[in-house]
Amino acid sequence: MIELKMKRIYEKASSSDGYRILVDRIWPRGVKKEDAHIDEWCKEITPTTEARKAFQHDPENFETFKTRYLKELDKNPEAPNFIQKVKELLNDQTVTLVYAAKDETYNHVVILKEYIEKR
Repeated sequence: MIELKMKRIYEKASSSDGYRILVDRIWPRGVKKEDAHIDEWCKEITPTTEARKAFQHDPENFETFKTRYLKELDKNPEAPNFIQKVKELLNDQTVTLVYAAKDETYNHVVILKEYIEKR
């Protein structure tokens, strides 16, 4: 089944991941590039450093962070091309958005995935 998925980089890559896109601004700690099984690294689609620092991975700050990141995506000149590429890839294969955050519920990839799916 072809789908858009999310997966922590610390989880073992599998063939069911399809095309793996790292969507973190900073390379994840403790992960060797040759072991990451990443097809592409799209740091330009991630939240700004200022937005990330204000969020501090605190669930109480998530709604404010979400609003800020969505505004950043709307203004990001790379966003339309990124979304188009993901949608084209999804015609033939699963796409997995790979990230390092510990919290699987309150992170920017949850927002990014929803953003892509709505477009």
